[in-house]
Amino acid sequence: MHGLLPKYHQYIVEHNSKTLLPQYLGMYRLTLNNAEHYMIVMRNVFSSQYRAHKKYDLKGSTVQREASDKEKKKVLPTFKDNDFVKDNVKIYLDIDTRSDFLAKLKSDVEFLASLKLMDYSLLVGIHDCERPDRYNAYFDGLPEMDGNGFNDGSPGEDENAMAPATPPDSPGGILAEACRQDSTSGEDETHDSFYAVKCAALSPKNEVYFMGLIDILTHYDTKKKAAHAVKTAKHGIGADFSVKSPRVYADRLLQFIVQKTLHKSSNLKEAFNPSAGWKPISPIRNPALVMRFCYSSEDLR
Repeated sequence: MHGLLPKYHQYIVEHNSKTLLPQYLGMYRLTLNNAEHYMIVMRNVFSSQYRAHKKYDLKGSTVQREASDKEKKKVLPTFKDNDFVKDNVKIYLDIDTRSDFLAKLKSDVEFLASLKLMDYSLLVGIHDCERPDRYNAYFDGLPEMDGNGFNDGSPGEDENAMAPATPPDSPGGILAEACRQDSTSGEDETHDSFYAVKCAALSPKNEVYFMGLIDILTHYDTKKKAAHAVKTAKHGIGADFSVKSPRVYADRLLQFIVQKTLHKSSNLKEAFNPSAGWKPISPIRNPALVMRFCYSSEDLR
C-alpha cells in the first residue's frame, strides 16, 4: 500500500478525481495483545441511504465465477460474472454517460496494469427506484429532510457549519434526482453518491447503478504467475479463468463491461423511439486468437 500511494495520489490529482478507483480515507495500525494489525478505511461504493437491491463482483472471467449456494442464502448476496450473464443484466446508459464511464474505466485499468496489479473487480450495485424498499434499514421510518438536512423546513442554526465532504466533480444529487417521487419534497443525497450513475432516460427500468473498482492491491508476483501457468496448462490459453497477466486482465474486464453497457443509437429518429434497440459494442469472437496476435509473450506470462 505504501508503495502504491505516491503514484496513486499523482493519478488521482491528474485526473481530477474522475476515476472509479477506491478512495482511501485513512490507514491505521492497531496493537492488540502485542500483535500489530493494519486497517484501511475506504469510501463505500454504495449509498448509505439508498439500498442496493442486487450486487455483482465482476472480473470478466467465466471459469468458476458464480456465487456459491452459501453466498446466495445471504440477505444481499454478492453475485459474479456467470450470474450476471445468466440474469441477462444490462447497464443502460445515455451515450455521453456511457462514454464518460468507459473512458474512466479504461484509464483506471490501464493505470493498474502499468503497476502490475490484477485480480481486482468492478463492483456493481443496482438500485431499483420503483421498489418500495428504497432505503437502507437505518433510514426506514425517518422523517424526510429538506435541502438543509432539517425536517421542519428551517435553516440550520450554525450557518458556518462545514458541509459534507464531497470529492471534486462528484455526481451530486444523482440518487435524489433519479429516484425522486415528489419534486417538492426537497429530497437530496449528495455526500455519498460519488460512484452513482443514473440510467438512461428511456431505460426499461428506472435504476441507479453504483459502480467502482475494488481489491486493487494484488500484485502479479511469482505466486500469481505460477497459478497462471497451472491454469493455462489445465484450461488452455484462451480460457477465461481469473488469474491473468495485468494487461490481459485489464483488457478482458474492459471488454466484458463494454459489452454489458448499452446505449441508444445516435440516429435522432431512433433516439426518441422506445422500440429502438439498445446497441452494445460487438464482442470479441475469438479471444484466444486475439490474445495470441495482440499481446507479446511477456504480456501473456
